[in-house]
Amino acid sequence: MSVLESYINGRWTAGNEDSAKPMYDAITGEVIGLTSTNDLDIPSVLQYGRDHGKVLRDMTFQQRGNMIKKLALYLEKRKKQFYEVSYKTGATRADSWVDIEGGFGNLFANASLRKLFPDQSYAVEGDPIDLSRGGRFMAHHILVPKKGVAVHINAFNFPVWGMLEKCAINWMAGMPAVVLPAPQTAFLTEAVAREIINSGILPEGALQLLSGLTTNILDTVNSTDVVTFTGSAATGRKLKAHPRLLEESVPFTMEADSLNSSVLGPDAVPGTAEFDIFIKEVRKEMTSKAGQKCTAIRRIMVPENLMEDVQIALGKQLSQTVIGDPLLRETRMGALINNDQCDTLKEQIKKISKTAKIVYGDLDEVEIQGDRAQNGAFMSPILMREDQPFKNTMVHEVECFGPVSTLMPYKNLDEAIELAHMGKGSLVSSVVTSDDAFAKVYTINAASSHGRILTLNKESAPQSTGHGSPLPLLVHGGPGRAGGGEEMGGLRGIKHYMQRCAVQGSPTSLTEITGIYQPNGAYKEAEKHPFAYHYEDIKPGMSLETHKRTLTDTDIQNFANLTWDHFYAHTDITSLEGSIFKKRTAHGYFIISAAAGLFVYPNKGPVSANYGLEDIRFLRPLYHNDTIYVRLTCKEKRERDVSGREHPSGIVKWYVEVFDAEPVDYENGKTDEEADSLVAIATILTMVEKKQDTFKEITEDYIKFAFAKLNADSKPQWGSMTAQHMVEHLEMSYRIASGEIQDFEVATPEEHLEKVAATLWNYKKMPQNHKMPLMKQDGTLEDLKYEDLETAKEKMLEARQQYLNYFKRHPKIVTKNAVFGELSKYEWYLLERKHLNHHFEQFQISA
Repeated sequence: MSVLESYINGRWTAGNEDSAKPMYDAITGEVIGLTSTNDLDIPSVLQYGRDHGKVLRDMTFQQRGNMIKKLALYLEKRKKQFYEVSYKTGATRADSWVDIEGGFGNLFANASLRKLFPDQSYAVEGDPIDLSRGGRFMAHHILVPKKGVAVHINAFNFPVWGMLEKCAINWMAGMPAVVLPAPQTAFLTEAVAREIINSGILPEGALQLLSGLTTNILDTVNSTDVVTFTGSAATGRKLKAHPRLLEESVPFTMEADSLNSSVLGPDAVPGTAEFDIFIKEVRKEMTSKAGQKCTAIRRIMVPENLMEDVQIALGKQLSQTVIGDPLLRETRMGALINNDQCDTLKEQIKKISKTAKIVYGDLDEVEIQGDRAQNGAFMSPILMREDQPFKNTMVHEVECFGPVSTLMPYKNLDEAIELAHMGKGSLVSSVVTSDDAFAKVYTINAASSHGRILTLNKESAPQSTGHGSPLPLLVHGGPGRAGGGEEMGGLRGIKHYMQRCAVQGSPTSLTEITGIYQPNGAYKEAEKHPFAYHYEDIKPGMSLETHKRTLTDTDIQNFANLTWDHFYAHTDITSLEGSIFKKRTAHGYFIISAAAGLFVYPNKGPVSANYGLEDIRFLRPLYHNDTIYVRLTCKEKRERDVSGREHPSGIVKWYVEVFDAEPVDYENGKTDEEADSLVAIATILTMVEKKQDTFKEITEDYIKFAFAKLNADSKPQWGSMTAQHMVEHLEMSYRIASGEIQDFEVATPEEHLEKVAATLWNYKKMPQNHKMPLMKQDGTLEDLKYEDLETAKEKMLEARQQYLNYFKRHPKIVTKNAVFGELSKYEWYLLERKHLNHHFEQFQISA
């Protein structure tokens, strides 16, 4: 029997077989392998991660996010093989979906957070803080990746999700990870980790795996590391008290077993949608993963007059649950992880059943479907009933980690809240009711003991992810016995793996440090209009001061008539007495519109669209005949994903300052010299295209230059085309574009066509060795049309001129392409640029 390998220090290696522990197939009970970390150099593992972590730390958030997204796509394509392994853990197809594809979903969700970060390796948090009256000394907070390793000690119930929900976050933060899966299901974690390593997508050292019980991993942690633990509260407390964690002040996050509750509202009586939702949700949480979920419902709280109804309805639902081999289509509940867990679970049930009674299920008998499953770790769902939950408190103290839950009554809302608190801290609670007032009081008063509360009714239930589903963008954790920690949580989770540092200095210095322009910082005067620069060439602080404009009385009245904004300060000067306004006042949005008229660049250029407005403040009124000018300054840049038919672009945030050219402070009685000239500020966003420097623009001169280097003996770097075949292929593409050849069908399936056509707009090269659908697909070359290469070149240039003339005469027409579908004149231009650059590179004749 082989020992499951670990991946440490850049290689796969197995521990010594001495004292190795067996792993079992939960369905058959057979031993499927061993786990051991004996003789592995554990102290070197953390240092290896620290030493190799610089690559990850130096990557920008955009690079990390795209890396994680690429990894998610890679794993998604290989998910089938993981399901085959997952069945051995006792999981059904549905259970495995939550673990496997839920884990991949964590990667996707956290990768998307890159859009909320700047394109740099560190982040800026919150707003700038002025530490001086003049605004020349200020502070900001930055977040930088910790220089240590994230040590993840995981539970057995989610071997894939448990690893990826944590690693996705530390990788986004720029921190490598060492994963210690629970030995019982380490074989599934190892299967996924092996594919991750094989992919080569992560930098070396970003992921290490210790496949087996390790007792000394915490002996060498230091203050730069982070430790997370998921498992039993007893084990978590021991780890949390480790001397090394205390000496080095190592951040420690624990997510422990939890006596989660679900409350049925008094209004949700039999016959209501909410009653049915409640029964369905409890049944699902009892049987999903055979109840082996840290978020499963352990305590079922219902109005005392509905106890019998709920007990009967739950019993009917549970009796329909087919238990057995997950490979059978009819199976709805699989096995516990192993028979040892079954024995432990039964002992826990016996503790509660000293006062509570079992009203559904049997500890010793269960009907199992499937011949090969008869020796597996199966157990009947167990529903208990505790009629005196305030007196008999074992139900609030003992967790049964399996398909077990206890029904208990409450008299009123206060009792329901008190019962929820008696769990002494839970990961999640839910309340099922159509009475939002009941839901509000319960939620607000129970929240202090819970990490998450779900309110369910017939409106939310169809799209609800359910009581037991933690989500990547929400905090997962809970106070008290739930561990007191927080996992996931979107940006909050990422910050857990970063060091927060307050930075003080002048606005100009902090502009350079943060990568975000700080008000009152020095301007960087642009040599040309900022809107004339591509995304890559725009820098924070790049600035332009505009010419001036006087706001006339007629302007203000016309704006009121145009917008129908007839607020009295703009239209009725007889009503100004007692107000803050002294004269006819310009609309705030007219001021911003007039400012835009001053700073907008009229010519077509890299700025492709107005993307929105984030912040706007009107500092004091402007009146008719006041004159303004604007200072436009690049504040910040953010990457963006591009989808559909648009060119690669990013978002640029511009800091707009509107100044009164001849300020007079009517309100405060200041002299003109003392009056503040700044009257309004705003942050506007523009979508700015990136530079296209992948392809040379196609002109006749460039084609002739390239053709001069092409002869009959020219050999391609890839593919089997001869030089003449390539030229005749280009000629054919021009004749297709000009509509001369259109008697073919589009080969790309309709459902993929838009996505394929959108690739024309990006700046990525065409793939090598791709077969055009209109060419022979058997690998043989097309028959040549012309007697020699020179003739082919002439015919190709003629075809190109016909193509140009055709679209000059018909600029709005579209013609069909076999791969990309119907293309406009501009899209044929994009295809020509990609296509010719592709083949010129193929024959090494590009400039």
